Amino acid sequence: MIWAAGPCCPAAHILCSSKEGACAMTTILETEGLTKKFGGLVAVHDVSLGIREGDIFGLIGPNGAGKTTFLNVIDGIYKPDAGTVSFNGQDITRLSSERICRKGIARTFQISRPFPKMSVLENVLVAAVFGNPVAVKDPQGWAAEVLEFVELPISKDTPAESLNTVQLKRLDLARALASNPQLLLLDESAAGLTPPESRELIGLIRRIRDRGITIFMVEHVMRVIMEVCDRIAVLYYGEKIAEGTADEIAKDEKVADAYLGEKYILA
Repeated sequence: MIWAAGPCCPAAHILCSSKEGACAMTTILETEGLTKKFGGLVAVHDVSLGIREGDIFGLIGPNGAGKTTFLNVIDGIYKPDAGTVSFNGQDITRLSSERICRKGIARTFQISRPFPKMSVLENVLVAAVFGNPVAVKDPQGWAAEVLEFVELPISKDTPAESLNTVQLKRLDLARALASNPQLLLLDESAAGLTPPESRELIGLIRRIRDRGITIFMVEHVMRVIMEVCDRIAVLYYGEKIAEGTADEIAKDEKVADAYLGEKYILA
């Protein structure tokens, strides 16, 4: 399987962890003063952050804090009213979603919207063919391999319209990975999962990172994000109020007041 290899990862299957090697100081994604308005509503206000290559970076906050809007600006669905987005040192602020995908950023969505009449394999095949920055020699084999990696426990010939919520989330993840990204954006992938399913997701996220893919995840399930993330940022009414490790966020009084309700106890 060929996975994304960023500037610090010249070969496939090499982990660029923030805890080892030169990748520790490499910033793969950076936003500066990012702002997005909808009429008089400021959904994201002056948000700056940097994500290091090889990290799993989390974004949390209450409903309506601007988290998904922030992802939508990064991947080109929305254009910001102010600020910039840089990926691998290149300004991608005004690029289309298609060009951003081909540069190496893929994402999942809160609500999966596959092609319902197409099979699971065909859905992933579309991403393999049209979302990949380079031509895949065997797109069908590649799509099947990605499906195996995400451990979707159904036949690849199953129509997407027959999948349940959990299976749709795995299919959405497979479609994102089929484009061979360097950076993967996850939008509430743990929503609706049982505790055992959440633990399986944690393992899968770590395996994805171990393949050399940086992860930026929006999540409400604290047991997932606190366990898996290297760093976490917190949005509140569109503004970043905190950033740090899981332990630092759990002890932050501003975060407790705005979101967690009380100081979060890490197991």
